[in-house]
Amino acid sequence: MASFKTYISESYNELVHKVSWPTWKELQGSAIVVLVAALIVSLIIFLMDYIFGVQNLGQGDTGFWKGMLGFIYKLIQ
Repeated sequence: MASFKTYISESYNELVHKVSWPTWKELQGSAIVVLVAALIVSLIIFLMDYIFGVQNLGQGDTGFWKGMLGFIYKLIQ
């Protein structure tokens, strides 16, 4: 039980005195960077899905755009 108390005490000491927490401005800047990166990656994935879906339309499909999953399902069949 003493080792558990020591662990909690040392963890608290480290979090309060040794960890450098970001300021509010740094946190906002990091959040904006993550948001922009997520939007760019999602746009790239959407474009890839759209391009592969359009290619599937020319292969005798019913005209419904199937996207990337439709392309993968066609490869598996």
